[in-house]
Amino acid sequence: MKRNILEYLEDSVKKYPDRCAYKDKSGAYTFAEVYRMARVMGSRLGKQRKPENEEELKTEGSLGNEESPKKQREIEGQRKQGEAKDQKKPVAVMMEKSVSAIISFLGVVYAGRSYCPIDITLPQERIKALLAELDPDVIVAGKGQEGLVRSMDLSGKTSWFEELIRGEEDSAFLEAVRRASVDMDALYLFFTSGSTGTPKGAVISHRTMIDTMEWLDEEFAFGPEDVMGNQAPLSFNIANQDIYCPLKFGCSMVIIPTEYFAFPGKLIPFLQEERITSIFWAPFALCVAANLKALEICALTDLRYVFFAGEPMPVKQLNYWREHVLGAQFINMYGSTETYGTLFYRVEREFQEGETLPIGGPCRNISAFVLDENDREITPQSREKGELCVRSSGALGYYCRREESGRSFVQNPLNPYYRDMICRTGDLVSYNEYGELLYHGRIDLQIKHLGYRIELGEIEAAAETLAEVEVCACRYDAEKQRILCFYSGKEVERKVLAQHLGKKLPRYMMPGKYIYLEEMPRNKNGKIDRKNLPME
Repeated sequence: MKRNILEYLEDSVKKYPDRCAYKDKSGAYTFAEVYRMARVMGSRLGKQRKPENEEELKTEGSLGNEESPKKQREIEGQRKQGEAKDQKKPVAVMMEKSVSAIISFLGVVYAGRSYCPIDITLPQERIKALLAELDPDVIVAGKGQEGLVRSMDLSGKTSWFEELIRGEEDSAFLEAVRRASVDMDALYLFFTSGSTGTPKGAVISHRTMIDTMEWLDEEFAFGPEDVMGNQAPLSFNIANQDIYCPLKFGCSMVIIPTEYFAFPGKLIPFLQEERITSIFWAPFALCVAANLKALEICALTDLRYVFFAGEPMPVKQLNYWREHVLGAQFINMYGSTETYGTLFYRVEREFQEGETLPIGGPCRNISAFVLDENDREITPQSREKGELCVRSSGALGYYCRREESGRSFVQNPLNPYYRDMICRTGDLVSYNEYGELLYHGRIDLQIKHLGYRIELGEIEAAAETLAEVEVCACRYDAEKQRILCFYSGKEVERKVLAQHLGKKLPRYMMPGKYIYLEEMPRNKNGKIDRKNLPME
């Protein structure tokens, strides 16, 4: 049984050392090259450490003091304790979307650490907020990000990718790290939005990704001849399948140039030229191609699997893909940042526009059930709506957020006998006549938009930092797929609000419409009555 995701890489490099593992616009990298660079980086990262305080720097000069041996032991003890704590901190990876970033992830894992991708295309204020929450002791960046690193005063913590991959590996160190590892060690941290306006990081273990790879092996016929076509940002969890399938199956992954998604006339021929056999895209990317009739440009004869996740997939656009890629299987995936992939539905019957596509049933080593507001289980026969709850072995909760972890990761109310933790997803679901789960939206203010999970409270908090805005409340218009931003205080031009939010939020969180209200509707408790906010 695997206990570390790197064991897949070590298996594949023995079988296919010269096969392409990953490819981007800069070139292709074989398994042997990826393996070598990741191990060298792991060796160098694992032994890097900066002094915690000035006392450590002065130790050498204190030898004449009678108490210095004792003092040195105390400092050494503090140093080792500090190192142990730092080893639990994720390493921030601030790089453009590239194979180098993926190698950095693997190098961090070889060092016995977990990684956290930071999207460098985000506004600087957003990046600063993520780094403040993470408080990393090490940041890995590429030389191309030197300007960004300098502007954010991060140079003291930064290690450069180009330097980390030079040198020799330390096999003894790497073996010691592996001996000490267990499958519940943290693999990565991805940020989701926070209802208080601050980001929160969900931590996922090696066990989760190993379970996912084994599930894919059981359900689908992936092999070394497959080619994954990556669309999702590497900080978005659906990219994990693209990253780790090559390690498990010895196949290849191609990072599709982002600009191609604005030009389907280039995108679809690119998929055919690269002989892409599997894609795992956010539905909006599939919809863009469908709306522009892009699949009529050329036939995707090699495409065997179309996975999608992140938000509901419209049936109209799904049917377009099914009509034009006849040989492919279509798989609707459900998961969250907190638990990763948990449910799936293989689309095998016909669906009409207006129907809800099921999210299906659980993946390997996952149990899912539905609870009503009184924590009673809803059975498939009842068809009632309730909260989806997930039992899995690999979710580790939120980083440095014990209180919030305690609200989402709780004791199973159906099991009073021993510790049995579940994740309360906050998603509203029900069963259909086939016993499949249907998704009906969020119980709270968290939404899924453009493939991203977004908490409207974060947008509201950002808007309220503008002096003219007294109160802000947001709603989501699911029909038109846009975020509505209501505010009161002093009316300002739309572009003023948009420019202000553009400095604080990523593009996918930007409202589609701004509406000024002299006074917010409120309920009897004095809270904003969001249901009475106009949708137009």
